[in-house]
Amino acid sequence: MIQTLTERVVTNVKRVIVGKDDAVRLTLIAVLSQGHVLIEDVPGVGKTVLTKAIARSIGCTFKRIQFTPDLLPSDVTGVSIFNQKTDNFEYRPGPIFSQFVLADEINRATPKTQSALLEAMEEGQITVDGTTYKLPQPFLVMATQNPIEYEGTFPLPEAQLDRFLMNISLGYPQPADEVDILARQQRQHPLETLGQVISGEELQQMQAAVRDVAVKREIAQYIVDIVAATRQHPNAYLGASPRGSLALYRTSQVLAAMRGRSYVRPDDVKLLVPATLAHRIIVAPAARQRRVTATAILEEVMAQVASPDTPANFRR
Repeated sequence: MIQTLTERVVTNVKRVIVGKDDAVRLTLIAVLSQGHVLIEDVPGVGKTVLTKAIARSIGCTFKRIQFTPDLLPSDVTGVSIFNQKTDNFEYRPGPIFSQFVLADEINRATPKTQSALLEAMEEGQITVDGTTYKLPQPFLVMATQNPIEYEGTFPLPEAQLDRFLMNISLGYPQPADEVDILARQQRQHPLETLGQVISGEELQQMQAAVRDVAVKREIAQYIVDIVAATRQHPNAYLGASPRGSLALYRTSQVLAAMRGRSYVRPDDVKLLVPATLAHRIIVAPAARQRRVTATAILEEVMAQVASPDTPANFRR
């Protein structure tokens, strides 16, 4: 069921997002893992369109928040307003009350405003004036940021980055794909006619079903070994957290289910390491001067950590 329904969503989104199958599937993996996504890429490559396309395909509510330096936390979470007729304060919900929330250019808002998302992303709720409000389910934050332009931006703190299940990039399309994009948008944007292919209830059923995908102890140990190696790497100032281990565990379950299996294989884990761990690693200052990246650290880690499917392990 999961394989069939996810392929239905991927096929539908591909009507709008051309030539970016990997990014579409990674985003859908995050949705089924009940995690949030940070899309870091240059302007104009389809970050907003990807979010809208997935929300429409699933039939979920969608709201977009444009993050700017003057945006206040109450502009995100909502505010209590005094009603003179009832002589009481009434809460007016903010745009965070949606199933799919696009936090556009999140690094343009001040850290105080960015922190308004922390409770929502971790606990699926917000607290305003001492009162806690549950957010609609399923709930997903997809944030975007431009990795090139730094003027007028505020880097995301480690606590904020760690709450994103995945960090993905779309990149520029291939020339042939770009020609296809032009042809599809000759008269209207294909997003305008994109329909719903699964329901919110079906999505929640899939989110529950992927938790039943089996993960053998040696696979779980492999995940922990990878994460532990990032903490011990000489070029890493800060390695991945236990939340990173859980992210790799959950997404591997989803990927296995999307591939039609009821169990996780080492290849599932390997494929998801860059998207789930790279943004959680802080490169040491000295290594950063040598242009060492978090991705390069992960490549070294993957080469060093023995996989459960290697011949050496089979001989044990």
